[in-house]
Amino acid sequence: MTAAKNSLIFEGLQIVTLCLVWYGVSAIGNVIVKELLNEFPFPLTVTLVQLFSVWILSIPLLRLLRVPEPQYLYQNRVYYLKVIIPLAVGKFLAQLSSHVSLWKVPVSYAHTVKATMPLFTVILSRLILREKQSLSIYFSLVPIIVGVVIATVTEISFNMVGLISALLSTFGFSLQNIYSKKSLKDISIHHYALLALLAKISWCMFVPFWFFYDGIDIFYNTKYHSYNSATKILFYLVLDGLLNFLHNVVAFTMISLVSPLSYSIANSTKRIVVICVSLLILRNPVTKTNVIGMSLALFGVMYYNKAKLDQRRAQQKQGIIPLVRSEPALNTLNLGKIQFAHPDSDLISRHHPSFNTSRPYYNGFIPNYASQSYKNV
Repeated sequence: MTAAKNSLIFEGLQIVTLCLVWYGVSAIGNVIVKELLNEFPFPLTVTLVQLFSVWILSIPLLRLLRVPEPQYLYQNRVYYLKVIIPLAVGKFLAQLSSHVSLWKVPVSYAHTVKATMPLFTVILSRLILREKQSLSIYFSLVPIIVGVVIATVTEISFNMVGLISALLSTFGFSLQNIYSKKSLKDISIHHYALLALLAKISWCMFVPFWFFYDGIDIFYNTKYHSYNSATKILFYLVLDGLLNFLHNVVAFTMISLVSPLSYSIANSTKRIVVICVSLLILRNPVTKTNVIGMSLALFGVMYYNKAKLDQRRAQQKQGIIPLVRSEPALNTLNLGKIQFAHPDSDLISRHHPSFNTSRPYYNGFIPNYASQSYKNV
């Protein structure tokens, strides 16, 4: 009992520490990205630098932790093309959209719009996973939508491109969270290896577009040719790359440690911290109605998390009741050669060739899988 208790305490402290680091890194990173994009308005370049930083810095991290390579993933090209490639494309587009939104609108407003993530999560879970939600969860989406609408109408620095980009970014990250968790389970890949793989594929796929889109403009813009300007921008890019790497490592660690619901709650709290820090540091002008809209949207997110928690507890209570089936009649048992008369013998024999209802069993009623490998089973 003592060892189990100590393990729970250690795990709790680990999650709390990760959350604090996550909140701090995210808040500082958003402020730096905003300052960088004001000085250097090239969101595609910022996105590719972040992806390159994650890819390169993940190499020593994976070697230090001795994370094995996902050999099964490399052998299964169908899964690679159907899941991993779309995940990498989605990661790039979501990250790029996020930077465009931070470039066009204040950090506080961009993250208020991103509070609509529960809305996209509910819709995508219904379409992809066929999950049905409770009425409380659907009702919790109302204050989120109303709050975002109020914040949008009263936003002093409103920009339509920034709004659309923030919505696209939220949609992309919602989709990424669902499929990242699915990939971690399907192929048993380490979360750091998945992070490095997605960053590498994203960077390699989209860096050719950079030469024709941002590269030419940066080369011919004399504003960035001076030593002071180039040094300042380079410093911001390197610092932003390091913070983004740390942010991604902590975020993927959280995804692997906690349930999607707990991750959603932690992410909602992080959004509140980012909004507050950005208002204190950047001091972008806001109105009282604008603050009310932000608060209403964040309240809706917390209410959504509470409704999700209640739904999870109700499902767990239903799962506690065991399914009881009647025992086989004594006259179906032969003491010399134990046999099991199952009503679906033909069906079982088709799906389990080793499960032959006419021969003795290993351990009474359980088919003998001991001679088979784990993958075959």
